[in-house]
Amino acid sequence: MSLMSLTAVELGKKIKKKEVTVREAVQAALDAITAREEAVNSFVTVDAEGALAQADEVQKKIDAGVLTGPLAGVPVAIKDNMCTEGLKTTCSSKILYNFIPTYSSEAVLNLQKAGAVIIGKTNMDEFAMGSTTETSAYGETKNPWNTGHVPGGSSGGSCAAVAAEECSYALGSDTGGSIRQPSSFCGVTGIKPTYGTVSRYGLIAYGSSLDQIGPIAKDVTDCATILEAISSYDPKDSTSIKRESYDFTSALVDDVAGMRIGIPRDYFGDGLDDEVKTAVLAAAKELEKKGAIVEEFDLGLVQYAIPAYYVIACAEASSNLARFDGVKYGYRTKEYDGLHQMYKKSRSEGFGPEVKRRIMLGSFVLSSGYYDAYYLKALRVKALIKKAFDDAFAKYDVILGPAAPTTAPKLGESLSDPIQMYLGDIYTISVNLAGLPGISLPCGIDSKGLPIGLQLIGDCFKENKIIRAAYAFEQTRTYTHSPITESNQKEESK
Repeated sequence: MSLMSLTAVELGKKIKKKEVTVREAVQAALDAITAREEAVNSFVTVDAEGALAQADEVQKKIDAGVLTGPLAGVPVAIKDNMCTEGLKTTCSSKILYNFIPTYSSEAVLNLQKAGAVIIGKTNMDEFAMGSTTETSAYGETKNPWNTGHVPGGSSGGSCAAVAAEECSYALGSDTGGSIRQPSSFCGVTGIKPTYGTVSRYGLIAYGSSLDQIGPIAKDVTDCATILEAISSYDPKDSTSIKRESYDFTSALVDDVAGMRIGIPRDYFGDGLDDEVKTAVLAAAKELEKKGAIVEEFDLGLVQYAIPAYYVIACAEASSNLARFDGVKYGYRTKEYDGLHQMYKKSRSEGFGPEVKRRIMLGSFVLSSGYYDAYYLKALRVKALIKKAFDDAFAKYDVILGPAAPTTAPKLGESLSDPIQMYLGDIYTISVNLAGLPGISLPCGIDSKGLPIGLQLIGDCFKENKIIRAAYAFEQTRTYTHSPITESNQKEESK
């Protein structure tokens, strides 16, 4: 059995007991990347030399008793939109093909303080704009369960890397479901915490009022442990919130007796795949058997979430991406006549079609004459969505539903119909608009052999409720390895 088949917490325990060295753990990750990367394409950058050097430093600190946490020495992959000092950070875009940051994002620094070893940067939809990880300038990432299908997005590289067991866990970012939807497609677990819980300092922004960093791992225990490590108040981030407690692992109890769980009827209408619906409702039944009180209710405003999200996110993106102009860093066109032509050509050649589409949409909704009609109206809808959730959480501890309407589509299907791709985020987007925490975890396999994901949503700062419900449900299932790792494990055991 490969060390990468262990959960992050299990591997951390083995390292602490001196059953495994940090170098051996990191080498196991690098060997898995060598074996599987050609088939999956999870990574943009693999830092083998740097990771092994980090491993030796971390080992010394573990031996000296300086590093005692559960993640010390465990290899991690970082989504390529988080700055990592001295390690290339591209947002999977040609326009940042040579950008090497001089500082690290706060979430990455928090992991390093916990003794994590960074092995590389994962592939993603360009500037996190997409739901399939097919818009990357470095080629599409493939789903380890079936390489003819997408892994989801935009954190598809991170989710595929965990599912393919190329790393113990990964960090992703979630603007409209970019952790939860690919976790669902890849059969792994991912948490999007309450907005402001994890610092956005060093995260290259897409939609600043929506972006949030979170963990992706094999199980709920790993996710809670990682979230505890990366969460902190950060004065460098104006949206960071000082919370009373960052204790998430205490919620890892198999007890949902009396917990009130609401199922929105709006989530189970047209467009939801029958197999997904059956698996998610079966998960609700399991929680009911354990003593939870499960009820259906009307959430409302679901149909307005997607248009409101794309207006707000694209408006923010058009502003955030204005800084990429070819002047100080990144891609610059070779031939130009004057400064304005350099801006135009650098951006035209450096950005991909999906990024251009969203910048243009954002610029349009912010333009004179359309600002009131679109952007202000979207902000009002956002406030109404938050109120609808507030009303729901006055009655329920947790809201349960699907993470995505279908399992992973085939490669190329979504790009040919962008509107259909946008509609695929229907169950995840409103969570970001309201700033709520959400978790996606596996709840079944469809007839094509692809994972189905369950989503649990909590009220602001109530991560512990969704972690408790997720952990209780997880006890009813065993973790299922993706076929790509199973075939490799058979080879290793020969």
